[in-house]
Amino acid sequence: MNKLILNTEIQDFITRNLKSNVTSILLKGTTFEGVETSDIVEQIEAKQRCVNKLPSWYNTPNIYYPNKLNIEQTSSERTAEHKAALLSGDSILDITGGFGVDCYAFSKQFKHVTHCEINTNLSDIVAHNFQQLKVDTIRTIPEDGISYLKNSTKIFDWIYVDPSRRHDSKGKVFFLNDCLPNVPEHLDLLFKHADKILVKTSPLLDITIGCQELKYVKALYVVALNNDVKELLWVLDRSASNTFTVHTANITKHTIESFDFPIDLESELYTEYSTPLRFLYEPNSAILKAGAFNSVAHQLGVFKLQKHSHLYTSQEKLEFPGRVFEIIKTIPFNKKAIQKEGIKKANITTRNFQDSVSDLRKKLKIKDGGDVYLFFTTDLETNKIVIICKKA
Repeated sequence: MNKLILNTEIQDFITRNLKSNVTSILLKGTTFEGVETSDIVEQIEAKQRCVNKLPSWYNTPNIYYPNKLNIEQTSSERTAEHKAALLSGDSILDITGGFGVDCYAFSKQFKHVTHCEINTNLSDIVAHNFQQLKVDTIRTIPEDGISYLKNSTKIFDWIYVDPSRRHDSKGKVFFLNDCLPNVPEHLDLLFKHADKILVKTSPLLDITIGCQELKYVKALYVVALNNDVKELLWVLDRSASNTFTVHTANITKHTIESFDFPIDLESELYTEYSTPLRFLYEPNSAILKAGAFNSVAHQLGVFKLQKHSHLYTSQEKLEFPGRVFEIIKTIPFNKKAIQKEGIKKANITTRNFQDSVSDLRKKLKIKDGGDVYLFFTTDLETNKIVIICKKA
């Protein structure tokens, strides 16, 4: 951490050049003593990534930024706040602290927060930033979290783990056993220091595999931001039973779409099917990731179009956690039938359909955008159909 970067004239230069071409800055160079131009450009690029993702950091003076990869890998401020609101207690330990975004959110829920980070430079950066953010309840420890626990007798209300999905020898990995730290391997150590553990994993982790790798799963939270699944949050508790509830949340600008279901009942539920009626429903990405295909139909009183299409319909308009459309017409999938509709511009979605969106646009010469929505899918009779809709 080069503290000269925090000098007023350098901070002013960074602020003035947030919308500048960084390549041009690198070519021209800077004349600030003791600071390389590449280091200043790194600050600019990292801060640029925070304008929407981390507004508290972006809007606070004298924040020191790590490289842009650390910013890309960290939680967004909104998902961190959602995560923290799920927890409560006196103390929490984050054994994989990173840039400290989650700890900052935890500090609003807990009296004592401990941030462990094996990268000493990043730990120094985080400690400095917490001072700028005026947070004094977070203790930063420049040490590997597992090593810290092995040498500690402290008991916490919660332990939080966000294992790295980049392995030194295997590259990018998706199984928990391959992540660092190896959570399944260290569960006994974690439970020695807390009764409750929260594990964040990549949305690419298969939920069934996650259940097999982890013990004592009490709840699972599938969190999406603007319909893009960002993280799976596994609550581990020694008092957990054999089954648990999956909580889905899609955080949007104005609201949070929530849907919960018991995971053990999903496969036992009977689903009713129908041809497309007056309204069409597309579940948000959190529900799709959670696999709540039967639970959605059962709880919300909608019909499914086909087992593998994951689209739903009803005659009356219902509240639904996802996109809702009014059906204009349903036609068979063939070029002549589609061209007869005279649609030159539309939003295209495919569900359980062999052609990609880009292939369909080329084949049918339909541009992107407009107020018309086309769903290319498969019906109960396994016929390929096109559902023409407008936003309800």
